[in-house]
Amino acid sequence: MRLADWGADAPLLRAVREAVFMIEQGVPAELEWDGLDPDCAHALALSARGEAIGAARLTPDGHIGRMAVLAPWRGQGVGRALLEAMLSEARRRGFPQVALNAQTHAQGFYQRFGFARQGDEFPDAGIPHVRMTLGL
Repeated sequence: MRLADWGADAPLLRAVREAVFMIEQGVPAELEWDGLDPDCAHALALSARGEAIGAARLTPDGHIGRMAVLAPWRGQGVGRALLEAMLSEARRRGFPQVALNAQTHAQGFYQRFGFARQGDEFPDAGIPHVRMTLGL
C-alpha cells in the first residue's frame, strides 16, 4: 500500500474503482468520475505481483471516499491499510476531523476505527449510505 499520484497512477486507481463501483455495484460513470480526483490525495494497494487491488481518496475538505477493494482481496486487511493511510494523510494535513459516506453494510468496519454515525440512512448512486465522522 502506498500513497499514489493521480497523474501517474490514474489507470491503476481507475481500474479498481471501475471494477468495484461501476461493474460490481452498478454505479454510473458520470457519478463515479466527479472531477475531484486531480485535487485529492490517493492511496493505492498493490498485490505482491504489483497488481492494483485497492484504492481510496481524501478530498481537500477532509472527506474520505472511493474506498474500494477487489472482491478476492476483501477480508485480508487491504481496506484497513487504505483507511489507515488516508487517516495518516489527513492528520499530516492538519485536518481536525474527517468525514465519509459509508455504505451501510460497511458501517461496522468504520466504527472499529472510531467513526460515529451522523444522521439517517440515505441513498447515494442507489446504494444505502450513512454519514460518519471521526475527530483526529
